Amino acid sequence: MFLLLLCFMASIALGVADIGPDDILQAFTQPDGSTEHLIIRTVRVPRSITALLVGAAVAVAGAIMQGLTRNPLADPGILGINAGAALAVVMAVFWLNAASLSVYAGFALVGAAIAAVTVYGLGSLGRGGLTPLNLTIAGAALTALVSSLTTAILILSQRTLEEIRFWLAGSVAGRDMDLVVQALPYLTLGLGIGLLMGKQLTTLSLGESIAQGLGQKTAWVKGVAAASVVLLAGGSVAIAGPIGFIGLIVPHIVRFWAGADYRWILPYSAIVGAILLLLADILARLIIQPQELPVGIVMPLLGAPFFIYLTRSKIKR
Repeated sequence: MFLLLLCFMASIALGVADIGPDDILQAFTQPDGSTEHLIIRTVRVPRSITALLVGAAVAVAGAIMQGLTRNPLADPGILGINAGAALAVVMAVFWLNAASLSVYAGFALVGAAIAAVTVYGLGSLGRGGLTPLNLTIAGAALTALVSSLTTAILILSQRTLEEIRFWLAGSVAGRDMDLVVQALPYLTLGLGIGLLMGKQLTTLSLGESIAQGLGQKTAWVKGVAAASVVLLAGGSVAIAGPIGFIGLIVPHIVRFWAGADYRWILPYSAIVGAILLLLADILARLIIQPQELPVGIVMPLLGAPFFIYLTRSKIKR
């Protein structure tokens, strides 16, 4: 928690504008309306809170999906949930001229829910039922299809591309507290449900037959856990766009010291996910000063090498 607080303070302090510690403290205790205080209160604090919430939500969603599917490569991005949410938002902008981040929230949640149901349905049709392999193949196929549809819409409509291209890259810049407050109920509810499912996910990760033998109602557990993932992934995409790799790599990092018990994996994933996205956003601000990169571009630079390592290790096993 101390490291999380340190990263949060660094996110408030660092950026293009050089603001000293005294100004940061006065911005909270004695705001005087100066430019430095306005930057702290209206730009950096909402941005840092957004990164903290989104990092925690996506990491917990990835951990839940890995426990639910017993698939170490599962996360909202790879299984098509992020792509479904992004397509719903792009369609809203294209057909309904929705141009506000606050409007994106509802469409992103609907898109995430439809994508999740579709992937689970397609994965269940394969030989052997809903196996980790079938789910991964279904997610990859749906992601490819949905991404193609999204690209087609953006090619056909220059207006849509101009309005949404920065959001599609994945960014926490420019978010205000009103947007954070709007998404907070979805993220809070999703995190609350997810954290309460730790014991059930630990049992389910041992295998469905074992879980049923221990008296667990696996269908109920899967349904509740899937609803949590939709709330977390949909709410995150709504306010920050699709940001990949956090849900994939954070649970694996956490397992090094938390073991296989999801009662510990889930809360630790929330903390580490928040830290990772805060650090990635700080790097996105500083790497090409005075310009900034969207954090959704920085995360693959950090996550892709880990993904390759993870894939190779699983193939060797």
